Amino acid sequence: MECIIIDDEKMARVIARTLSEEISELKVVDEFSNAIQAIKFLNENQIDLIFLDLHMPDFNGLDFMKTLKNPPKIILTTSDPNFAIEAFEYDFIIDYLLKPLELSRFKKAVQKAQKNKIESIKENNTKEDNSNDFYINIDRRLIKIDLPSIYLIEARGDYIQIKTEDKNYIVHSTLKKIEEKLPDSLFLKIHRSYVINIKKIIDIEDNSVLIKKDVIPVSRSKRPELMKRLDLL
Repeated sequence: MECIIIDDEKMARVIARTLSEEISELKVVDEFSNAIQAIKFLNENQIDLIFLDLHMPDFNGLDFMKTLKNPPKIILTTSDPNFAIEAFEYDFIIDYLLKPLELSRFKKAVQKAQKNKIESIKENNTKEDNSNDFYINIDRRLIKIDLPSIYLIEARGDYIQIKTEDKNYIVHSTLKKIEEKLPDSLFLKIHRSYVINIKKIIDIEDNSVLIKKDVIPVSRSKRPELMKRLDLL
């Protein structure tokens, strides 16, 4: 994990860096004597963890945290225990270390940060995996369809037909309702009756596209958006 140290006391920064060097998984990329300098750094760089002193002149640690839009994880370092309750109102705060810092307690705080990072990665991976899951209701059964396998969705009155690489499905629903569940990165409504997977397009000619063996009309109003999206492929 890459980290920075923010503390107005030079000796406190030296101690934090020395303790960090005892942990192989931790790399100190920079240190700052005031929060303003750190804000400038964070505007241009991404890190995993901040060791942050609460009591600093002019701009203290709490003021600093309030300025962060996408804060990394933070371990607070201070000689004052009175701010612990207030500090833990922020969900990105991992731990609260009282000075003088001790190696064993320091390691435990870093381990918390590492565990939190691993859990966040797992959670994000799960979300990404689930983003490819799409369930349809057919005869009171929930059937999971892999989103990228869908190449065409066609409106047919009160029903829609979903065409995939392996199988076609008829579902009692509206095109609008299904469209709201589809990621814009893959799908585009090119006609009032058709939504297509733009990555499955084989050919475009005049006002129609070819996907598999289906020739699908493209409405005049949707053609500019289609062409714009194709530029991104």
